[in-house]
Amino acid sequence: MNVKRTDEKIIRKQVEIFKALAHPTRLQMVQMLSEGELCVCVFQEAFGIDFSTVSRHLSVLRNAGIVSDEKRGKNVFYRLVRPCVLEMCACLENDGDCRCGNAE
Repeated sequence: MNVKRTDEKIIRKQVEIFKALAHPTRLQMVQMLSEGELCVCVFQEAFGIDFSTVSRHLSVLRNAGIVSDEKRGKNVFYRLVRPCVLEMCACLENDGDCRCGNAE
């Protein structure tokens, strides 16, 4: 059997994305961003955590290429640039059962 291997660079990027999504707060941040761009202050209020912790989580997501940021005056706004990550989350919403229709 001839099984095609995925390019190592692609695998490393996929691992980076999965690692970034592996924290509950970051995953919730991504889900919140599915509604549109948000200011860092919204995350501070929503999670009740300090600015530096919010910034650290968003930095992980930005470095993984999941979100982008834009500074406007004193505020930094984030937006989701890889909405496809939410498709996987939606697939697993029912007690971990795949909802995408491709599971056996």
